[in-house]
Amino acid sequence: MAPSGVHMRLNYQTMIHAVYPGSFDPLHNGHVDIIRRAARIYDRLTVAVLHNASKQSGLFSTEERVAIIREVIEGLDGVEVDSFDGLLADYTRRVGATVIVKGLRAISDFEYELQMAHLNRQLNPNAETTFIMTATRWSYVSSTRVKEIAHYGADVAKLVPRATLRRLNEKLSVSKAPVE
Repeated sequence: MAPSGVHMRLNYQTMIHAVYPGSFDPLHNGHVDIIRRAARIYDRLTVAVLHNASKQSGLFSTEERVAIIREVIEGLDGVEVDSFDGLLADYTRRVGATVIVKGLRAISDFEYELQMAHLNRQLNPNAETTFIMTATRWSYVSSTRVKEIAHYGADVAKLVPRATLRRLNEKLSVSKAPVE
């Protein structure tokens, strides 16, 4: 018998499937931190790469981003990678996820993500949003800044996993090749 005021969860057969959505363009160490930590919390984690056809300013295609993440998470139990377009609430419903994981770096992230969490809750009441604070050592890293720094030729090796670094170097060396 549980102590007064304590509610016990009795449904042991329910596995919690969480979705960690994002553009991941490119995947950086802050993202990897959230993936690893969420994988310890939830039974199953899908890293869901947003394919946004209207956003043409991306550095990597959806397929390239999925491939990078797959390489980085190889061997991480319970974690898979997928891509989606459209509404996150629809995607979570389609894959049977009951949790949306969002990483937060700063208060400014929270304000935006709180609005999105409320909207997603209205669109899919069966999915709860949880926030995981990015580790302090990665709180200043963003995909936008990684792309900007790499574009100017600065070393981003300490900010991104090896798979991302390799693909960044390949992509940017091609884009900086002299035109004949």
